[in-house]
Amino acid sequence: MAAMMQPQIILLKEGTDTSQGKAQLVSNINACTAVADVVRTTLGPRGMDKLIHDDKGNVTISNDGATIMKLLDIIHPAAKILVDIAKSQDSEVGDGTTTVVLLAGEFLKEAKPFIEDGVHPQNLIRSYRTACNLAIEKVKELAVSIEGKSLEEKKSLLAKCAATTLSSKLIGGEKEFFATMVVDAVIAIGNDDRLNMIGIKKVPGGTMRDSFLVSGVAFKKTFSYAGFEQQPKKFVNPKILLLNIELELKSEKENAEIRLSDPSQYQSIVDAEWNIIYDKLDKCVQGGAKVVLSRLAIGDLATQYFADRDIFCAGRVSEEDLQRVAAATGGTVQTTINNIIDEVLGTCEIFEEKQVGNERFNIFSGCPSGRTATIVLRGGADQFIEEAERSLHDAIMIVRRAMKNSTVVAGGGAIDMEISRYLRQHARTIAGKSQLFINSYAKALEVIPRQLCDNAGFDATDVLNKLRQKHALPSGEGALYGVDINSGGIADSFSNFVWEPSVVKINAINAATEAACLILSVDETVKNPKSESAQGEAAASAMGGRGGGGFRGRGRGMRRR
Repeated sequence: MAAMMQPQIILLKEGTDTSQGKAQLVSNINACTAVADVVRTTLGPRGMDKLIHDDKGNVTISNDGATIMKLLDIIHPAAKILVDIAKSQDSEVGDGTTTVVLLAGEFLKEAKPFIEDGVHPQNLIRSYRTACNLAIEKVKELAVSIEGKSLEEKKSLLAKCAATTLSSKLIGGEKEFFATMVVDAVIAIGNDDRLNMIGIKKVPGGTMRDSFLVSGVAFKKTFSYAGFEQQPKKFVNPKILLLNIELELKSEKENAEIRLSDPSQYQSIVDAEWNIIYDKLDKCVQGGAKVVLSRLAIGDLATQYFADRDIFCAGRVSEEDLQRVAAATGGTVQTTINNIIDEVLGTCEIFEEKQVGNERFNIFSGCPSGRTATIVLRGGADQFIEEAERSLHDAIMIVRRAMKNSTVVAGGGAIDMEISRYLRQHARTIAGKSQLFINSYAKALEVIPRQLCDNAGFDATDVLNKLRQKHALPSGEGALYGVDINSGGIADSFSNFVWEPSVVKINAINAATEAACLILSVDETVKNPKSESAQGEAAASAMGGRGGGGFRGRGRGMRRR
């Protein structure tokens, strides 16, 4: 009786929602599976696209897993983990974002029946980690190096990797055309790691085939004043001056007050202002530059002044473009026009202004350091060009990765099937429950080839059975067989040049396993009620009943501010 009289202990704030135990873990797994189902259909060359319409009215059509995950406003705390792994895969490797979400979703799906049967999550986590390490070892073992080849061979091998990435995107129809363009761009920037050295400019109109690569810098003609059309639009081996100052008459920033006793003195003040700007312009001309670019405005007076002296100028050039010109031409951005020496001036073989569609572009080609490239994208709809840009970003990342870690594995689900077979075999050598768990991990890896078949409209069961049979051959000759998207059967992915850098697979398996283990290790979710102060009166009235239905001051003292 005494035990029943004990007062209830209130530990958490009123309105706090706690859920724990098996049911809560299963609900987290279901949420992650739902997220994986959203991107499931975008996998592979025959994947569908998603049209996402946000609250601002922007429409995005995309096939890229990371882009879709970013745009989906997911509020479920466990499902947010999948968004994070998609983002990390995108920033680390660039491609394989859909793969990583799918794998994580599938690992959890396979774990669900075990959890429901009462298996402790830690046992699952331990087995999953073991399986992950074994899988990564196997990927490294199966990877083929492309090191030590001549530049031409390497180029064609890298183009194969880029084509594999692009085949699942909207621009897959022109993958060969874009793959060579991407490889040339990445080779142009050499060992420079900064991705912003490859500029992508979008010009609506024309067809995709009208896109071109500039081995140098190209940017859209900036806002210009009268006198601009009198400037020459083409130079050979010009000197280029890069500035970060305004070249126009401007009123003083400080509110200075000048009192004049004699009206004739007024002219001397006006003259002083003009002398300052003319002095600046003279120094620019004496420096010997033929092309003057500035991040800030170049006014009408300066434009006309340069035009009279056959000098090209452009103001309000974006910071990114200016840095790219500096890297390509070997110039340095100046914040003063005093002491302009040859060392700070850049140069290039040809500078010209060209019409692209209905835009004019300033193009610097044949740059000495050659560490930049610009891809000018053409296409019909704006959304299409946006998606093409995202696709090229993925391909550029992949080619960079393949150049650094020069090992590739067979794509098209071949590597997944081979790891799956290896893990199943390995599981048989283990006594105890973990045999089942590693088996379920192996089964989860088959989601990639299965989904490739489903998205292409093939009979997944049929194709997977053929693949299992091929991979189970004792000679090991079937290790490179994957789904053949064109015929609906199976084919040797490696000889069909369906390649991907091994780092993509290693990263995807690692990230997906980590995410799955993280979600499995959560056994309680505590949701705090929104704090009253932040929500103001809305929260107070929602609490209902306290303080007389939320009318402030009735039944309790007013808070003094």
